[in-house]
Parts: sequence; C-alpha cells; structure tokens
Amino acid sequence: MPRHEPEDRERAIRLHCEAGNYGLALEAVWRAYRTEMHRFLVGVLDDEDTAEEVFSAFSEEVWKGLPGFRWESSFRTWGYRLLRAAWFRYLRSPKRREQPVTSSALPEQAAANRSVTHPWLRTDVKRDFSALRQQLAPTDQMILMLRIDRRLEWTEIARIMDEDEEPLTGAAMTRKSAALRQRFQSIKEQLREMARAAGLVAPDV
Repeated sequence: MPRHEPEDRERAIRLHCEAGNYGLALEAVWRAYRTEMHRFLVGVLDDEDTAEEVFSAFSEEVWKGLPGFRWESSFRTWGYRLLRAAWFRYLRSPKRREQPVTSSALPEQAAANRSVTHPWLRTDVKRDFSALRQQLAPTDQMILMLRIDRRLEWTEIARIMDEDEEPLTGAAMTRKSAALRQRFQSIKEQLREMARAAGLVAPDV
C-alpha cells in the first residue's frame, strides 16, 4: 500500500464532512474502512451473523456522529472507538447469544497436534489459539487485536480505549500509553500460560 494512501482516505472523508456532504463522507468511510472494521468484529465475535448485527449498530453511530466529529484524531481512531462501544453494548445486552468457549477439549486436540512437525501452522491449532484468545476479557481482546492485528501505535490505542470524551493529551497520553504497554505484556503472558495448560505449546516456551 502506498504510504500516502491512509492520508488520502482520511482527507477525502474530512473534505466531504467540511463541505457538509455527509452522505458522500459516509461513502468514503466505507470505501476506506468497512472491510477492515467488519473483519475486526468477525475476529472478536467469531460469528458472521453477530458481527453483522453489531456492525449495523456501529454504522448508525457513525452516521449520527459524523456531523459532530471534531477531527481531534483520525477518523480511523474515532471509528474504532465507536466500534468498541458497539461491541461492548452487545456484550451487555440481554439478547446476547452466548456461546461460551471451554478449554476441556483443547488438551486432547493438542495431543494429536504434537505429532506434527510444525503444529502451529495447522488450521486446527490456529483455531485453538483463537478459542483461547476469546476467553480473555473483552478489553484485553481488543488491546491484543489493535496492537497485533491492526498494528496501531500505542497513542492510537490509548485514544480508542479511553472512556472520556475529551481527547488525551500530554502527560495523560504518556501515562495511558505506558499502562497499555504493560497490560499488553500481561495479556501475552496470560495467553502463554493458557496455551501451556492446554498443551498447545511446550512447557518451556
């Protein structure tokens, strides 16, 4: 991807917003980010239908929020804030279709995988690791995916995860970013322990 492409996408969205052409702005948003953000939801929810339901609620929030968006961050960062809010609302909703993941079957699967030279390359092992990840707290899942899957900077993740309406700046941004880096390391260690307990990695990994 050309290095200027993200800036061009953001510029197109902003120009339409500043001109009051919010319909065109929304079209530019979906051209730029629909696939990325929909895939993010599929990853955390592990269900296409549920992801579509949450994405629909997220889309409504984007449409309602565009006129008031103040461009104190990139649209992408703001979009992930709205996506996080839509996901967490779904998790709290009474109609949530819970499909709890249990680790009881993982050791048996892992025992079969250990006979393969490189088990981590197998689709079923990747699925086991995905199941482990989904046992994490939702906030931890989001931090993990934003950093590893989306490769966002810590300052961007700090803005996405911040609950306050006012943007983080200066020392507050530094503290929030540092706290997220520490939490990220703890999440990775938790996943390692879970993988060891499930027999997905060797005890000394």
